[in-house]
Amino acid sequence: MNAPRVLLLEDEAQLAKIVSETLQSRGFLVTHAGNGKLGMDLFLGSSFNILVVDVMMPFMDGFTFVNEIRKIDQQVPVLFLTARSQDKDVLEGYSLGGNDYLKKPFSLEELIVRMKELLKRSNFYGPSAEPIKVGNYYFFPNRQELVFKDKDKVKLSHKETELLLLLVNHQNQILDRTQTLIKLWGDDNSFNARTMDVFITKLRKHLKSDPQLEIINIRGYGYKLII
Repeated sequence: MNAPRVLLLEDEAQLAKIVSETLQSRGFLVTHAGNGKLGMDLFLGSSFNILVVDVMMPFMDGFTFVNEIRKIDQQVPVLFLTARSQDKDVLEGYSLGGNDYLKKPFSLEELIVRMKELLKRSNFYGPSAEPIKVGNYYFFPNRQELVFKDKDKVKLSHKETELLLLLVNHQNQILDRTQTLIKLWGDDNSFNARTMDVFITKLRKHLKSDPQLEIINIRGYGYKLII
């Protein structure tokens, strides 16, 4: 399999060096740009499988860069890196075409996990037939199925699959309600919020055969899958 090609936009030289070297040691091919204008030139002159973009950069900030990229390419995954923590900044990043958002300071291992997940969703690795173990269930995202102890099978809808995959990827952590609404429904309005609550209820029913599993509501923040 070809190594994933990464365009890293980061103006902090030391951080860019650490991230680049770590990613390269884990099998990624990394091209670095210190500002959005240089990043745009590199993007137009080559092909990349994923973009890792710092929001605050000179000459052209990350939001402007991605806004311009989305006029050219709607598919390439984008992961924002930022020191900003305001919800409005997170929402702006998603609305401009970002696929994920990692706040500084961040763990390099978490960055790699997030990148690999975006690459999976873009089918860079091809559709995986390997199940994900969720308590006593086997979750097959590619088949949209939950199987309990190799016996009882539940067919999931596309949205149920997407939502469960996010919960599993953030297991025992809070899955932010607003970010999830923007990512899966494109808007955090009250109608979509009620719709997501309905899907959470459905997932709870699908997972009820394993009493150790629980999806809890963290009021004002989001949901947490306890495994």
